[in-house]
Amino acid sequence: MLNALVTNLAAEGEAHNPLIPAWYDIIWSGLWFLVILIVVWKVALPKFTAMLDKRSAAIEGNIAKADEAQKQAEAALEEYTRQLAEARTEAGEIREAAREDGKKIVAEAKEAASSEAARITATAHTQIEAERQTALVSLRSEVGSLAIDLAGGVVGETLSDDARATAVVDRFLADLEASEKAAQ
Repeated sequence: MLNALVTNLAAEGEAHNPLIPAWYDIIWSGLWFLVILIVVWKVALPKFTAMLDKRSAAIEGNIAKADEAQKQAEAALEEYTRQLAEARTEAGEIREAAREDGKKIVAEAKEAASSEAARITATAHTQIEAERQTALVSLRSEVGSLAIDLAGGVVGETLSDDARATAVVDRFLADLEASEKAAQ
């Protein structure tokens, strides 16, 4: 088709190539190209560059903020870990102190119970000894009167002299205690 168009134009007598524009079209096109180039270069390109710089700064700022937030999070995590370790250590110390206090309380309670038992035992021994002495005195007087009555029945006379009767009873009881000690 192009071939037909070129042949057709050549036949009309013009020697003009349709692929090459006329000189006034080239000048006007070049002039408008320069105007558009100057407008783009002076107006659009600075705005576009400013917009890209602003976006770049915003992205870099966000990256810096993210890095700072990451550092703060890591610092907070380290602080939390340190506090947790301190709390665990403190809890262990408190448990150990409580165990020691418990051992002391148990030892004090055992000591108090032991001393109370010793006091009660001593009191009981004292009371038993007092009752024994009372029983012994009572028994001596009863044994003495029985011994005097029996001796009076054996001898056939009454032993009414208190000093003499007491001496006989004391001698009898001393003999009795001596025979008891010898048997042990």
